[in-house]
Amino acid sequence: MAVFTLPPEMIGFYKHHVQYLSENAVNPDKRRYAVEEEAARHYIDIDVYGDSAVYHMPRYWKDAVQRYPEDTLKMYGIVPWYVNKMRYRLTDAMRVRDAASILRLSAELGHYVADANVPLHTTENYNGQLTGQKGIHGLWESRLTELFATEYDFFVGKASYLERPQVTIWNAVIQAHEALDSVLFFEKELTTKFGPDKKYGYETRGNQTIKTYSYKFSQAYHRVLNGMVERQMLRSVKMTGDFWYTCWVDAGQPDLQEMIDFEFSEEELAQRYKELEEWKKRRLKSKRKHESGVDL
Repeated sequence: MAVFTLPPEMIGFYKHHVQYLSENAVNPDKRRYAVEEEAARHYIDIDVYGDSAVYHMPRYWKDAVQRYPEDTLKMYGIVPWYVNKMRYRLTDAMRVRDAASILRLSAELGHYVADANVPLHTTENYNGQLTGQKGIHGLWESRLTELFATEYDFFVGKASYLERPQVTIWNAVIQAHEALDSVLFFEKELTTKFGPDKKYGYETRGNQTIKTYSYKFSQAYHRVLNGMVERQMLRSVKMTGDFWYTCWVDAGQPDLQEMIDFEFSEEELAQRYKELEEWKKRRLKSKRKHESGVDL
């Protein structure tokens, strides 16, 4: 969806490679199982720094490491700062017209931008484990979109140039964090009304039968959130386009059309396939540690 926010000078290249972008946006999640420092790039537990910390945290990494030990920052997540780092990398890749890096960095930058827009990526209570709501992360981020995203209106307009990208991504974190109370409150309220027998159900996926949130509970939760998941998803789409466009402008608006026919080598494609299979195996092992699908 973000591809279609781009101007004519960019959309040809991005649209030609939209399948790659879509498939490889999940790469940062693949690395979470293999690269130790990867996990911290997906979230920020902003509440551990104090009640109003989201409004006062240093917006730039150099300022943050002057106030807090780097180990502490990485322990509680660095997503808004890492988005800015990825922005610099994508801008550089565009400057030197490195098509492979442009595609890889564009896909992954979109992933981190989207993570910054998820309320449960802004709290230590990321899966409701501190409030007896374990599994809420998958409910909000995956279950609701699986069931209801076909109803969303993905028209978000055209990409805009970001004058202050680092402020933009921090504003996304603020907005997401301000929605957190509703995310937790409404789930707890509906749990009381439904009870466990109506809250969960079983579904067959492939050759597995998993326990998951029932359709009726999910539908009720989606309704009381009053469009929140759709709003955050659309913000992610628009913001991803905005960051891509900003990188292109800052790189001097290179002619992407010249690189439209770029293709990855057979060796690179084989390596991607191998990494995908390894990720699937690690992910399956991780799932088996849980009693049911609701914990994922």
